[in-house]
Formats: sequence, structure tokens, C-alpha cells
Amino acid sequence: MDFDNLALLYTPGVAEPCLDVAKNPDRAYDLTWKWNSVAVISDGSRVLGLGNIGPVAAMPLLEGKAMIFSKFGNLDAVPIAVSQGSVDETVKTIKSIQHGFGGINLEDISVPKCYDILDRLIEELEIPVWHDDQQGTATVIVSALLNALEVTGKKLANSNILLFGSGAANTAVYRLLKHAGVDPKQFKVFNSRGVLGTHRKDLADVPVLKMICDETNPTGQNISIEEVLKSTDAMIALSTPGPNVIKPEWIKAMRKDPIVFACANPTPEIEPRLAKEAGAAIVATGRSDYPNQANNALVFPGMFRAPST
Repeated sequence: MDFDNLALLYTPGVAEPCLDVAKNPDRAYDLTWKWNSVAVISDGSRVLGLGNIGPVAAMPLLEGKAMIFSKFGNLDAVPIAVSQGSVDETVKTIKSIQHGFGGINLEDISVPKCYDILDRLIEELEIPVWHDDQQGTATVIVSALLNALEVTGKKLANSNILLFGSGAANTAVYRLLKHAGVDPKQFKVFNSRGVLGTHRKDLADVPVLKMICDETNPTGQNISIEEVLKSTDAMIALSTPGPNVIKPEWIKAMRKDPIVFACANPTPEIEPRLAKEAGAAIVATGRSDYPNQANNALVFPGMFRAPST
């Protein structure tokens, strides 16, 4: 841009597209960057495995995410750190800025409010929205699991799956695998306080966790992880950063050719070398500097780039 075309790109020439969009708002997708732009939004309440470090401290992560959108999706992504507040306050803030973007990528918002925020925004926004820690992670984990089962000669229909961690990521993995046809009886889900089931009254106020309790352990068996692993084909860990969160002896106790996804960031629940030495046939982590990366970065740029039908 120089002084010769300033009058076209700004005033007085810019009045014409403004009037055009005013008459037909959909023209914004032709005349502005809206068609190709994504807002990457977090309140910093649960950043990676670092916890509640606040919105300003979340900015490096959001900038990295925006870079991935740009590099691998050719999208204009803007990192936006918002103040922590109630579900209503967060939804109101995001609704108020939606007009300048073509899509919203939510990032690193704590449980349980991340569920309510996403559900509200899906209903109330005029543009697409997803929570990458939920849908993005679930998409890549389920894809990786299907590949791992094929490599090891196992079938999804008769494989038992242990979900280690019951946060936003693994609850979304559970729902997507169930949608893919996995029977809830094939799952056992653990968090830091033990196995999920109807005996877990501490989870009754979170609808998605209560659903998982009711479906995967309806009799409320307070079974140990060591006992469950004896009949487990795949362990999907999206929990507390390691090291040594997953014990090698747990992997040794699993069924033949076990599949182990240790996807906590920034440090996997078990170091991949130790998992392999313990007998894991397939090991994946969420890190790009280890083999077999299973990280939502493989999904979200292409998902947002895909044309609508």
C-alpha cells in the first residue's frame, strides 16, 4: 500500500464495501478477511499440564497455536486471552467479538466450565466453534487408535480400553469412541481418585462424568487399575504430566501387544523408551520431538480449512 491507493483501501473508497456488507452481511465473506480468520481464545485456567496460570501466561501457547493455523492451514489466526469469569461472562465476551472472525477455537479452559461454554457457544454463535482440547484431541486419538489396532491385528469391537484421566480430552475421546461403535462395557476410566463408577458421588454434578460413571461402571465396582489392566488392550492417558505417572509394571500386566498413548504435555506420563521396554507394541505421545505424535496439531488446521458443503 502507498499513497496512490490509500484512497481506495481506506476513505473514501472503503465506504463502498462497507455499504455492500451493510445491505448483505454474507458479503463480509467475500470482501473481508472473515472467511479465512480464526480467533484462538483461552482464559488460561488450564494451560497444558501447567494448570491455572492465567490469561497472560497463556499467550505464548495461543501464539504458537496461531502460528500452526497459519503455517499448516494458511489461516489468519489471532491469539486472544480473556479474563477468567463465569460461563455467562465468557460466553458474552466471545459472542461480542464473533463478528470479526470466521471461526472460534477455544483452548485450555478448565473443567467443568469448558463443557458449558462450548455447548452454549455452539447454540448461540453465528459461526463455527470448537474446543480443541475436546474435539481436536479426540479426533487425533481415535484416528491413532484405529491405526494402532490395525497394526497390532486387533479389532475395535473386542478391544478393552482404559482411559487414564477424565478431563476434557478423555471425556471427548470416550464420546467419540462410543459414537464409533465401542460399547461402554469395553471401557474403564480412571482419574486421580480411582475408577469412575456410580459409587463416585463426587462426580455427580458434572453431567458428562456422571454419564461415564453410569455407562462404564453401573454397579460401582471400586476396582484397582492393576486389576483392570490385566484385560486391557489399549491405555489412553491424557492426565498429569510425568515422568513416572504410568508405571512400567502396569504395561507388563496388559494383554498381548499393548497400545499405550501417553499424551500429557509437556512431559508424557511415561517416557516412550520405558514403555517400549515394558512391552508396549505401539507407543504415542503428544510431543512433536518423539516418534508417533498424537497431538491435536495434526487436526485443527485442516479441520478449520476444510470448505463448507
